[in-house]
Formats: sequence, C-alpha cells, structure tokens
Amino acid sequence: MTPSNPPMNSHPRGLNWRISFPKSLARLAVALLTPIALTGCQSPAQIQPPAVQTEFEPGWNNVALGGGGYVTGLYLHPQVPNLVYIRTDMGGFYRWDATQTRWIPLTDRFTRSESGYYGGEALALDPNHPDRVYIAAGKYLWAEPGTIFKSSDRGQTWVQSDLRLPMGGNEELRGAGNRLVVSPHDSNLLLFGSRQNGLWRSLDAGITWNPIPGFPTPSDSKIGILAIAFDPNDASQIYASVYGDRLYESTDGGTTWNPLPDSPSQAFKLAVASDSTLYVTHAQGVSKYLQETWHDITPPNNPFLSLMGRETPPFNGLSIHPQHPQELIVSHGETTRTQLYHSRDGGVTWTEKKSQINNTVPWWPDDYFSNHLSALEFDPIVSGRVWLSDWYGVWKTDNFNENRPLWTNYSQGHEQVVTFELISPPTGALLLSAVADVEGFYHSRLDQIPPQRFGSDRGSFQETYSLDYAAQSPEHLVRVGGDRWNSRYGGATSADGGLTWQRFPQFPEEMMPMRVAVSATNPQLFVITLSNAQGIQTQDNGQSWQPIQGLPDSMKGPWKWSQPLAADAVNGTRFYYYHEGTVYQSQDGGLSFAPVYQNLPKSDWHFLKTMPGVEGEVWISLDQDGLYRSPDGGQSFSKVKGVEQAYLFSFGKAAPGQKVPALYLYGKIVNQPESIFWSPDLGETWINIGDPEIPIGNQPNVMEASQQQFGLVFVGTNGRGIYYRAIGDE
Repeated sequence: MTPSNPPMNSHPRGLNWRISFPKSLARLAVALLTPIALTGCQSPAQIQPPAVQTEFEPGWNNVALGGGGYVTGLYLHPQVPNLVYIRTDMGGFYRWDATQTRWIPLTDRFTRSESGYYGGEALALDPNHPDRVYIAAGKYLWAEPGTIFKSSDRGQTWVQSDLRLPMGGNEELRGAGNRLVVSPHDSNLLLFGSRQNGLWRSLDAGITWNPIPGFPTPSDSKIGILAIAFDPNDASQIYASVYGDRLYESTDGGTTWNPLPDSPSQAFKLAVASDSTLYVTHAQGVSKYLQETWHDITPPNNPFLSLMGRETPPFNGLSIHPQHPQELIVSHGETTRTQLYHSRDGGVTWTEKKSQINNTVPWWPDDYFSNHLSALEFDPIVSGRVWLSDWYGVWKTDNFNENRPLWTNYSQGHEQVVTFELISPPTGALLLSAVADVEGFYHSRLDQIPPQRFGSDRGSFQETYSLDYAAQSPEHLVRVGGDRWNSRYGGATSADGGLTWQRFPQFPEEMMPMRVAVSATNPQLFVITLSNAQGIQTQDNGQSWQPIQGLPDSMKGPWKWSQPLAADAVNGTRFYYYHEGTVYQSQDGGLSFAPVYQNLPKSDWHFLKTMPGVEGEVWISLDQDGLYRSPDGGQSFSKVKGVEQAYLFSFGKAAPGQKVPALYLYGKIVNQPESIFWSPDLGETWINIGDPEIPIGNQPNVMEASQQQFGLVFVGTNGRGIYYRAIGDE
C-alpha cells in the first residue's frame, strides 16, 4: 500500500474495510464523464526493454520482489550473535542468515491444507538453549484452529504441540504484543496468551499445554492477552496484559494472578529491565512500574503533530538495553509517520532520533521506513546496533548512538506479497505481476528485484487486480486496479510490453474493476468485469465505455482470485465467461453475451483460459470437479481424464518437438497426492514437478507459464510472493 494511505486493520491490508458498490450501472453515463488525468510516462521509444534472464537455479525459487509484507515481530537471541528471527502476518516465519545477508523461510513445508500456519501469531526463543525456537501459527480467528510448534534445530524441523486454539496472525493488533514466552529461569515453562481462550501454560518445553484456571476472561475477544513478560531476577514474578482491561501479575510463577491497580488498559508491549523495572507502551503513551508505583514517562509530543492538530499515535515499539537497564527506545506504532525516542535515564528525558535511509530496494520510497512499526530491538551482542521491523520489512542500523543513525533495509529472501494475477507474454518481459498493496512489476529477471513498480511516478495504483495482453499483438497490455482506501479505481494501457503505462482517460466513478480481457486482434478493444456488478466494454482504449449485456453480476472484490473471463486467442471479436456452471460467449467484441453451455459443475473456485494460437479452444478448471476443455468455443465440453482436482492450471510454451502447448496443473492426478504437474500432450500423461519440501502451500491463487521459454512456470500466493521453476533447465 502507498505510504500516504490511512492505516488498515488486516492484511491483505484493509480486509476489514466495508465499501459498498452499486449493483447496476444506472449511473454509468454520468460516471463515465469523470476525467482522470494521464500520468507522465516516457514514450515507448525512449525506453529499451531489458534483456531477459535465460538461465535459472534448479528447483522452486522465489521471484525476487523485495519484501512488501508486514513483519509483525522481531526476535534476537541474547547469547548468540546474529541469531535473529521474524514473524509475519501471513507469510510465515524466517531466520536471518548473516553470511548471505538474507532471510531463510522456516515454514515453507506447510501444505495448502495447512495454509493457516503461515499466519504468525507469536514467536519465542529459549534464552538458555539457542537452538530452540517456538512459533504460534494461525492466520484467522474464523478459520481452522492454530497451534504451537517447537523446533530444536533453529527452525529446520518442527514438532507440533497438542494446543489447538483460534489464532489471528493476520488479525487486529497483530504487530503488537508478545503472546508466547519462555521463562528465562526454567526452559520447561512457557506461557501463551490467546485471543479468546485465556492464558495457557506448558511445563514440558512446549509439547503439552493446559489452561490456567481463574485467569480473567479477555474483554476484547479479538485481541485478548496481548503481552507477557518474566522478571529476569525473580522466577516467580510474571506480568501479563489483557487488552481492554488492565495488567495482571503473578508472584507464584504463573499459578495465580491479580490485577495491577492503575495499570494501562490498552498495553501494547511489556518489557522488564535487568533491574526489575517494568516498562509498558500503550495507547496513551509510555509508563514504567517501579516499587509498586506507576510513572508516566511518555516522550513529549512532537511539535509538528501539535501544529497539525493531530493526536499522538499509540506507542508500540519498546526495547531495553540488555546491559544498561536505564537505556530504552520506544516508538509509535499504528501510524505511517513513526517517531523514535531514546532515553538513557529510564524515561526521565528523551531524545527524538532522526534517521537517514540507505534504501536497498529500488522501488521502496523512503517513507516506507518505520511505517506501522511493529518492533524495535537493541542488538544484545553488537554495541550501537538496533533492529526495526515494519509494514514492509526489516531495517538495521549500526550507529544508533549517532545523531542521525543510518538505517539499511534487508529484504533478500523475505518475499511476502499477495498476487492477484500473473501473465507471461510471448515477447518482452518474462513475467508481469499484479499484486496487492504494491501494485505490480515488470520482471526481466527473476533473481533481481525490479527497479520500479508499474506506476513509478507515484501517481500509481495501490494495487493491480488483473492483467491481459492482445494475443496477436502481445506488446499491447491492459491492467486494472485502484486504491481501496479512497475508492479510486481505473486502469492503464501499455504499448511497449509493460515498460510504460498510460492511464485510462475515463472510468466509472467508484466502480472496482475485477478482471480484464483484451481482444486478440484489436488492442483498443477490451472487456472489464466490475465488482458486484455487470461489466463494461471499450473500443477506444478507455476513452469511452459501454455496458455489457447478458452477463450476471460479477463476484465482489477485491479478495477473489477466480478467473471467469477470457478472450479468444485468435478471434478478436469473441470472449468467454463462466458463472455457476454456465459458459457464456460473446461474438460482438464483448458488448453482449449469451449462454452456450449450461451443464458444467458449479464451482466458486474456477479459472477459464483459452489455448494460445488456437481459435475456440476453451479450458476451465473447477477445483474438486476437475479440468474441462472445449474445442468449439464453449458449445461442448469434455472432462480431462485422470485429473481428480484442478486447483490451478496454465498453458506454456510447447516442449521441444511438441506441437501443442505445455500444460501445467496444481492439483491431483489419479493415484498421486496433491502436487504440481506438467503434461506435454494436453493431459494424456503427467509428470510431477512438485517438491514436498516446498509445496507452495500458502493459499496459492494464480498459475502462469512462460510463452517464451519452455518449462518456466509460476505460482502466486496469498502472502509468500511468487514461486517459479524452470524444468527446461534441469
């Protein structure tokens, strides 16, 4: 999301927003008169397409994008240099590799049926056993229960505990708190604060768990027990915060609990210094608890905020220097403009730390830095080093004690974007990606971070929902998207393969575009479906629009990934559409559709695609109902034998010596488990190209294959970026 956007409460960011869109296009004539200024892009003649990558690493790898997702927690081991972990809201957990300066994903073994475990509810390190790490994994409260895993080898392998509870790694206040902790006095004792089910304790190093009876029921069932902290000097003294209520303390090692009088009701983080002082960041400021007395130590309000009439945001980030108990740093949290404050006297006085930015991701603007900051941590080994995590990644400085410390971001290996669509034209870019929050990218290489987003002039969209190109003129592309935060939507066209883009001159006001399909022979003619409404068509590159006749209302966006719309690959006037078992066809350039086949299974998860280079060849995947093909423009369909489940599929460049496109499938073949397969002969035979160590299980939502290079296939996900494999190079 763009840094000027207001905060959103879940990721995909803004999931909890409720925006209503009209179900009819009655206002279309008025809406279409709303002009949108064109962006200032270079003409195609001024930009030469970069050379594309031709050699690839073996196996499944991530396309390099550069972070792009919310890092909700940051954890440094107190005894081992550079032993650092991060958790993310919906992209799993990672460990830092200082030698390669990259993040190593630790939870990529989870399958699609375990996709909820990519939600990072909490993480804990054992301060006395460096190889032990624990994760609380569960993405949504309404989904399958989460659980706690234990690793004794720094995340290489995991053992699942017996705990099963609703968890919300991608729910409200996911970037605050510390719910899971290991006692620094007894490695067998762990505590976990749940959102809805109270406080839990393990006495056998995280394998079995039991609730602690009598602990207060959380008043906010979506947040619950947000933070827990042990006193490093007293094994019996523990603190816990119940969000919306107050703090509680235990003086008997966690068996019984009593409220702390006058404690903050909306505590974000707790930390106990080596002198046993308790520090708390909360919605109203910063406090410390010393000798049974609370002290308000909130840094003074930034004069700029006061001048602008803005309230001080909540304080979230909190770290105490491990060798100097009076030295601490705090920061705001739920804001795009975070201030950092440093104190050397226990919060009596503060210095606001200004920052310099060493940005290693070319498409990140500098104001991504500390956007919705989730964690600040003094490095326990290296003096002057501080780590920081936020909405887009991880930053580190080695000169925090300077007046203006220099912060560098480290995104290599941390790939967390949510994909909406991928395309791989027969010329130009190897891949173009449509993604949530950070718009989309032109990829000439898969192992290097792209130099810019689609809309590099910052007049761009928050995200792109769909992409397509004219099959007979693949340098002509169309994309649609918009800004959810202000209901500003539209699209853009490109005449140079996606290097530069020109915004639509007009678009219906407050209408969210969902899918786009471009005529095979006329790049200025394309069809767009609209969220919860019927679609529109243009014949002049978006200068004017006509309502489509004959189709049902489209699915409500944006968080839908099915692909019901496609253009014929040869016939420039023909388009196809699938809805609840019926296939519709248009023979007039998308102005009107009529049913041509009504006997397919109904499936909410579906993908309709046309075979490259063949007129009238239409294929539809229907998840558990399999894969279907039509050779006659949708008038008849036959089921592809042997395919038990077609979750995703795509066509790619034909294998050497073959005349038909390579066919790729994410699903199940008879007598084989769910995996990724390819077929050289349109489904007569299948070859398993999946990897059980990397099953691409984080809600895979789109598959594409290269039309330029045989064997190059892509899978997009809901929080682990884009994977690719080049079987032609193996």
